[in-house]
Amino acid sequence: MRATQSLPFKSFWSRSLDELSRLTNIVVKSENIRGATGPREIHNFQTPESVADCKLLSDADVGGSSTAHLDWVPPPNAIPTVTAGDGSDRKPYTPIPGSYARFHGTISLELPTDRREISRTGYAGFRTLDRPPTIFGRGLWDIDPYAYLAMRVKTDARSYFVNVRTESVVPLDLHQHRLFVKKPGQWETVLIKWNDFVRTNHGKVIEPQTGMLRQKVLSIGFSTTDRKPGPYELCVERLWATNDSDEAGVVETDVAGAQLKNKHGEKVKVTWGALEQE
Repeated sequence: MRATQSLPFKSFWSRSLDELSRLTNIVVKSENIRGATGPREIHNFQTPESVADCKLLSDADVGGSSTAHLDWVPPPNAIPTVTAGDGSDRKPYTPIPGSYARFHGTISLELPTDRREISRTGYAGFRTLDRPPTIFGRGLWDIDPYAYLAMRVKTDARSYFVNVRTESVVPLDLHQHRLFVKKPGQWETVLIKWNDFVRTNHGKVIEPQTGMLRQKVLSIGFSTTDRKPGPYELCVERLWATNDSDEAGVVETDVAGAQLKNKHGEKVKVTWGALEQE
């Protein structure tokens, strides 16, 4: 199944009740004092509509020829079933464990012939949609109580970035980290420290660096980085915030080789959050 249109999230009151339940749970468990006691899910791809809650991006938006698709892939013989409605127009499906999103397409370096101002193509990505508002205000992820972003992924041999958008004075700012895996082609759980993300704008490292607004995360996504012509494929099962470093065999702490550059065009190597000029 392919994301062809954007469906609405849960209804306003359903979202508000979910948020009230979450805030009440924090108070009951004293998590605001002791810290988070369990992981917090950010996004999973266990239902067909989960891919419609994401936005595709590529150089095709400016006339390029790269392609990007996000398909929902259920386990073999699984049949999606509709559950009771929540008051919104969308069809709520029963979650199917083992389902995932397949982000794939073809990278092209071909420049548009009718737009001479475009000098760079060869990229594609996707991100979760901004969360809709609740009775408590704008829908934001507060991941401040957590140390890691966790993800269940399967990649090819290409290079990818993990991108985090937060509320910012500069809307185009991103916090990025290279997605490192040990065994391309196999499912892995990868953890990245929130503090290890690097603030960038249009692929250039912002100096001086500022900390991520972890109480105001808007969306999380992935993008290709190597600009090599040809097909690509990245599969994602779920994303969540956690404090448990044992959920993965390795914790990502080094983004060396990520090909980031500063505003002067110089390559920047980032290790444990420190910036070094190459």
